[in-house]
Amino acid sequence: MAFDPAEEIERFHAAINALDFPVIEGYFAEDATYVSNGVGSLAGRHEIMAAFRRYFDDYPDQTAENSLVEMLTPLSGRAVWSLRATHSKTGKPLIREGEETITFNAEGRITRVDVTDYKDF
Repeated sequence: MAFDPAEEIERFHAAINALDFPVIEGYFAEDATYVSNGVGSLAGRHEIMAAFRRYFDDYPDQTAENSLVEMLTPLSGRAVWSLRATHSKTGKPLIREGEETITFNAEGRITRVDVTDYKDF
């Protein structure tokens, strides 16, 4: 069965929604890069996972959904998403909309994520 990056993005996002950190971590290649206007540029699985854990400590009630997930190339795809969350300490709501391009390697591990928020948050 051929690798489908759109299907893999859906599974990756399901793991994020479930806060399944072992599965999330398993998706990233050791030398992955994660670039977002929210967190800047992160290099390596360890740094990416530390940022994920900090983010979900602040926003443990996040709910996110995709309005579009599409294959761009045999090893990359794009998701358009929206999310809502509440900061665990301040109670301030967070509403984000944006898109991300995810690139995989031949083993199906994520090598790069580029996130674009449509508005600053």
